[in-house]
Amino acid sequence: MKRIAVFTSGGDAPGMNAAIRAVVRAGINSGVEVFGIERGYEGMIDGAIKQLVRRDVSDIIQTGGTILGTARSKSFRTINGRAIAAQNLITHKIDGLVAIGGNGTFTGAHIFFKEHNIPIVGIPGTIDNDLYGTDFTIGYDTAINTAMNAIDKIKDTANAHNRIFFIEVMGRDAGFIAARCGIACGAEAVLIPENMTNMDALLHLLKHNYDIKKKASIIIVAEGDDAGGAFAIADMVKQHTDLYDIRVSILGHIQRGGSPTCMERVRASRLGIESVKALLSGKNSVMLGLIHHNLTYTPFEKAVKYHHRLNPVLSEMVTILS
Repeated sequence: MKRIAVFTSGGDAPGMNAAIRAVVRAGINSGVEVFGIERGYEGMIDGAIKQLVRRDVSDIIQTGGTILGTARSKSFRTINGRAIAAQNLITHKIDGLVAIGGNGTFTGAHIFFKEHNIPIVGIPGTIDNDLYGTDFTIGYDTAINTAMNAIDKIKDTANAHNRIFFIEVMGRDAGFIAARCGIACGAEAVLIPENMTNMDALLHLLKHNYDIKKKASIIIVAEGDDAGGAFAIADMVKQHTDLYDIRVSILGHIQRGGSPTCMERVRASRLGIESVKALLSGKNSVMLGLIHHNLTYTPFEKAVKYHHRLNPVLSEMVTILS
C-alpha cells in the first residue's frame, strides 16, 4: 500500500482525534501517504479528501470532537452513492481505509468492501461502549467521567434541597454509562435498557427512603430505558405520590464533548497504530479492539450483529450498594 485514508463517521466521541493522529503518524512512519476524508462517508462521496502530514495532527490529542468532522450520509446508503465514493478513492489512488465510528459506520464499511473490494479496517469510536469485540470503545471512559462529574454536582444541590433527581444519561441501546455512573455516584437506582423497569419497586424504594428521612435521592436513567426517559419516569412517580420534590436533569450531548482522559488517549493511539499495521499486513473488513488489553480483530458483520453485553456484576453492585 502506498496511500491510505482515515475518516470519522456517526456520532463523535472524545479520543477520535488521538486515533486520527496515531493513524497519520504511524502511516508516515511506515512510508505510507495518509489522507483525511472530511465528514465521513458524505465527504467520501463529495471528494473531500486531503493529504495529512505530521504537523496537521499536532496539538490535537487533547481535544474532543474530530478535526475531520462527521456526518450521517443518506447518499452512502444507495448503490450509486457508494459507487461515487469508490471512484473518488480510486481517483486519489487510495489503497486502504481506516474507519473510526460505531455500528452504522461498520455496517456501511462491510457493504462497501463487499461491493468495491477496497480494504478497510475499523476503530471502535462511540461513547455507548456497545460494540461487540472490545472491552471499551473510544469515548466511553471520557463520557462516564464527564457524566460522573456532572452528577456529583447535581447531588450537592439535591442534598441541599432534599430533592429527588432523575438524571438521564446517553445509552439508547445499552446501559454502560448509566451503570458505571450509578455505582460511582452512589445512586439509589439505575434504570437501563437491559433490565425491565419495575415501577412498583422504584416507588417502594423512594417511599422507604422517605420513611427513614432520606429525602434526597439520585435516580440515573439511560435514555433507552423501557419505561421511557427521565421525564416520563418522573411523571409516573408524580402521578402516584406528592411526597417528593422532584427534578429532572438531561445531561445530553455534554457527554460527547471535552478533553479525552489519559486512558482514552492511550487506547485510541494504540488502536490507531495497530489499524495501519493491520492494513499493511493484508487485513480487511475487520474492527480492531482490545479485550483484556490484547489486540483483537472482529469481522464487521459480527461486530454489528452482536452487542457487547453489560456485565451482570455491575447490576448486582448497583443493587447492593444502593
